[in-house]
Amino acid sequence: MPDVLRRPRNLIARSLCGLAGALLLAGCATPARHARTAAPAPDPTAVPMTAETALKRGDCRSASEAYAQAASVGEAALARRATQVALACEHLPAAWQAAVRWRALAPDDREANALYAAVALKLYRTADARTAIEQFWRLESQRDADAGARPDKATPRAQAPAERTARSMTELTALLLQESEAPAVLNAMSGALEPGANSTDTLTLLGELALAAYDGQRAQRYAEQALQRSPEDLTALRILARSYVMRGEPLQALATARRAKSHDAERGGMELAEVLASLDRNEEAHHELEQLRGAGAPAAEVDRRLALLAYNSGDYKEARQRFAELVSSGEGNDGAALYLADIAARDGDPDSALTAYRRLYDSSVALPARSRAAALLLERRSRTEALALLDDYAADHPEEELDLTLAKARLLADHGEADNGLALLSAALERHPQHPSIEYDRAVILERAGRVQESVSALEHLLEKRPDDPTLLNALGYTLADHSLQLPHAEALIRRALTVMPDNPAALDSLGWVRYREGDMKGATVMLARAYTLGHDAEIAAHWGEALWVSGNRSAARGVWASALAREPDSKALKATLQRFLPDAAP
Repeated sequence: MPDVLRRPRNLIARSLCGLAGALLLAGCATPARHARTAAPAPDPTAVPMTAETALKRGDCRSASEAYAQAASVGEAALARRATQVALACEHLPAAWQAAVRWRALAPDDREANALYAAVALKLYRTADARTAIEQFWRLESQRDADAGARPDKATPRAQAPAERTARSMTELTALLLQESEAPAVLNAMSGALEPGANSTDTLTLLGELALAAYDGQRAQRYAEQALQRSPEDLTALRILARSYVMRGEPLQALATARRAKSHDAERGGMELAEVLASLDRNEEAHHELEQLRGAGAPAAEVDRRLALLAYNSGDYKEARQRFAELVSSGEGNDGAALYLADIAARDGDPDSALTAYRRLYDSSVALPARSRAAALLLERRSRTEALALLDDYAADHPEEELDLTLAKARLLADHGEADNGLALLSAALERHPQHPSIEYDRAVILERAGRVQESVSALEHLLEKRPDDPTLLNALGYTLADHSLQLPHAEALIRRALTVMPDNPAALDSLGWVRYREGDMKGATVMLARAYTLGHDAEIAAHWGEALWVSGNRSAARGVWASALAREPDSKALKATLQRFLPDAAP
């Protein structure tokens, strides 16, 4: 199962939650057992004091449950606080209980509807999320209509209301994407907005979501509808060009990008370079960017894009030089420094990589820097130092406790300690009951530990609760296929996932792998080639090359593997495949 499938780990939208730094998430304790006799109704003025005390001592679960209980008889302000605490603590049952109460008490509160929708999507309650999104949109539209009737003299009367509504919907979408995956957000947002979607901003918002959800056809439809209203809208043209790339229509993609360039030479030219790069036409993309530099485009932006182009194509020498120049000139940021550390790691220089990662331990990219450094240390068997990197960060950043726990569990599983990773996840479920991300990672790590049937059973159990979740459908289908189990059922599951995200490279890889297991080498190679074109993931390349090799096209297989190895020289999946088929050439 390629990494592009993995569920992104989401951080709380703290601009909405606004929890104080005293919120200590580590070391959450199990709440006391209930007495046999019926407990009196909670005093909503006393319980918050108890809950805040629990927060200060790090007992996040007890605080969430106490707040949710108090909110059940309290006022809207208490329900608001209860929702914020439980969501920040990732205690989803308590967050849902509080959010339902809050929205019932304040149905016209925009924040209540936003967080209600966020929690609903985390729990895969799509219909509930859609209802709250509809209400949020109605409230924003009404607010802006009222503002339009009493315009600010400094703001153009015709533009202000629509722009404010679009900005609010974009902010809501960003919140939902922090909490859930793009296909689920698209499902909820499109159901809420499509019936009245008649503005360019709304249609491009849906188009962006469709791209994120790997649904090129829907993205194309939204972009074309937006362009009917605003033929020169650059966002719509960019979405349309990307949708053509996603659907395997390069000529249309390039024509659309050139159309964007004709309307805006600089921004459209940047988009043309991006499209060329996505089509693996890297020399042409490089030339386009240098032309933009000559035409006066900001040099730092051109250099940043050239650095990324070199990195993504596997030209680490050029990428290192360009990122280093950005950093030394002051135009680079922590992200550029992180790329330099990654390049050192991929070049087989762990000492230099660790030195570079250490400089970023307290930066804006601290979590990925520490996680990647920990992986290198585990490779060296420096287990204590590796885990301390994450534990120390968790102590200073308790709001990221769940993400750090998940990262640690995956690292341990990747380095032969799957049982220890599973133990971490079991403890995390005590602090964050019924959390879907923890449950999903547990199923994945069970498979890595060789406990295949337990993994299958866990995924099947999750699917009973979320039968249309494409990530689960694909994960179960791939797991079955990878172990040559129930292949017709595996293919049916993956095809169901593809109805939701038809251009997802991980799901296409899974379908190609099923075809390979079933002996259909022609069907497998076609599907895997498309998956790699979209995703450029090393594990997909390993599968594609294996299908080519077994079908007799060994020179093509070597070419696929060599190209992928240049991009990702540290890929364990690719190295393992090369060891099986080309043991003398394996790195």
